[in-house]
Amino acid sequence: MNDTTDFDPASVPVRPAATIMLIDDRPDLHVLMMRRNARTVFAGGMWVFPGGRVDDDDRSPELLDACASSELRWTDDGVNFADGAQAYWVATARETFEEAGMLLARAGDEPIHAVDTPRWIEYRRALNAGEISFADIVARENLSLDTDSIHYIAHWVTPLGSPRRFSARFFLARTPPGQDPVQDHSETVRAQWVRPHDAIEAFERDEWTMMTPTVRMLESLGQFSRAGDAVAAASATRSGHTVRVVPRPDSDRYRIVLPGDPGYADGDPNIETGVIHLRP
Repeated sequence: MNDTTDFDPASVPVRPAATIMLIDDRPDLHVLMMRRNARTVFAGGMWVFPGGRVDDDDRSPELLDACASSELRWTDDGVNFADGAQAYWVATARETFEEAGMLLARAGDEPIHAVDTPRWIEYRRALNAGEISFADIVARENLSLDTDSIHYIAHWVTPLGSPRRFSARFFLARTPPGQDPVQDHSETVRAQWVRPHDAIEAFERDEWTMMTPTVRMLESLGQFSRAGDAVAAASATRSGHTVRVVPRPDSDRYRIVLPGDPGYADGDPNIETGVIHLRP
């Protein structure tokens, strides 16, 4: 047996992660997707939304204090709220800057309209190189993270059997005005605005490789034609509106379905764990 590949699936830690669907009207609803470097260990070569693991630094008091709101929580069943959720919003803002070169923050009372100036480009390079922390950037520029505009919409857990597992919270936000995405040429090699249905069609034609949760979230987002409608749905109180996903049985392609979709009643909720709040 190959010692480099064998592992006990039950021993793989489930790490917290955050990912974000950045949307914009161009002129109808488009979402930002990024192609990961084929050499990366996790999801190499796949099309994804910006995101990554929640770091210990994302829980630093300085960054939590920089959140626009102190009441950042989520609910997956309409009743129970989680503690310590703010770090996921921080991670979302940090990963957006690291991977997409866009900053969900404000300087004083003013939104940041451009991060393609030499100062911000150097900040991003230094952050990705580990030469500076996100907290240092926030402090030096006196930023507040625009977490009020970042809406929690889903929760996915990597199935048992993967060598890397994540408990990933999905978020949604409108693109900051005046900012354009730029891949980091390390973890991400391409950035593209795409209609949700076009991305799904590329997946169906085997032109794009995507993980199952990515496809399912595109299907949920595709129910909206304008960015404002999607944001309004994401920001609404979701109590009693949570739906749990299941894989569709006897499908020619592995597909996640929601209540009301064909095959939901016969699906196995133990194969893929997911909860979605984004509904019209």
